[in-house]
Amino acid sequence: MFLNLLLFYDRLKEVKMGEKRDIYRSYGQKLISLFVRLLFSGDSYSLTDLSRMLDCSKQTVLRLLNDITMAYGVTVDEVMKGNRKYVRIKRPEKLPLTSSITEMELQVLQMCRDFTAHLLGKQLFEEATRALLKSRALLPGDKKASSQHFASFRPGCIDYTPHFSMICTLIEAMEQKRVCRLVYQPIMEDRPKTYHIKPLKIFSHHDTVYLHAQRARDPEKKVKEPDYDPLLAVHRMKKVELTDRNFEFPEKYDFEKTFNLNFGIIKEKSFEVEVEFRGWAARHVSERIWSPDQKIKKMGKEKILISFSASSEPELMSWVLSFGDEAKLVKPEWLAGKVRGKIDNMRQGYI
Repeated sequence: MFLNLLLFYDRLKEVKMGEKRDIYRSYGQKLISLFVRLLFSGDSYSLTDLSRMLDCSKQTVLRLLNDITMAYGVTVDEVMKGNRKYVRIKRPEKLPLTSSITEMELQVLQMCRDFTAHLLGKQLFEEATRALLKSRALLPGDKKASSQHFASFRPGCIDYTPHFSMICTLIEAMEQKRVCRLVYQPIMEDRPKTYHIKPLKIFSHHDTVYLHAQRARDPEKKVKEPDYDPLLAVHRMKKVELTDRNFEFPEKYDFEKTFNLNFGIIKEKSFEVEVEFRGWAARHVSERIWSPDQKIKKMGKEKILISFSASSEPELMSWVLSFGDEAKLVKPEWLAGKVRGKIDNMRQGYI
């Protein structure tokens, strides 16, 4: 059954007809992507997660799931967790041979590994390399996929090699939903602090690896709800230990809504921003997405005004100042005043 379904998907990819067929082929590609993700991962996904991955509505996801179920008898398991519906396909004990990795898929994996080599550290890079070498054996026939095409430029990067064991412990804690005891050195303090945390997600930002977590109660102290959740940089962790306490993963947790709605990794009260750029900076800024809600307005030759929402004063100030005299913060006015003060202080250092 799975063999027939994969062969059907292969035929969908080969279809070359007119405009209407192109639209259907796009639907077929979503069908392929959804089936492969559910079949090969064995994980459960919410409709929200799948709609983001496939860049379509939840209704389209439901239609795709229905097509898979009705046409080929694949059982899609559904389970409710709070107010969210999660779906999964139970993996067969033996996958069909046609599920071998393709040459392009392997190239993409090698590209991801090499682009993030400076974030992985030596041991994790070697783990990724071993996995890729095993995958190369799955290429059909005598096809090869060179591993020499990609690299990363590393000045200013952090060496994560010494943090390998702590990263592995955090991954184990997330898999088992275990509370961790963490010894952490804040950047602005002399002594390390000890936290009890519920690890939720490891993520990267500006070539730095962070842990998004929630505070857990310290069992050695009086019962008290933690007053804040710290933002934790992995390279500042001194020690990570698993405890024997489990935690419930928050059912309404959404990393995208927490971090990727506006500018800034520090999440405080959001504010509206307008920045004017000129020359090379205008071209550089126009090529990138700084916030999902950004709007760019051309103000003449090589001059733009970008507006978006931000949640971090220090990050926005550093970003604007990094462009030198090619950038000017227009709004908010109260923050523009702080930028002027910062510029005055910088000038005093060169007198």
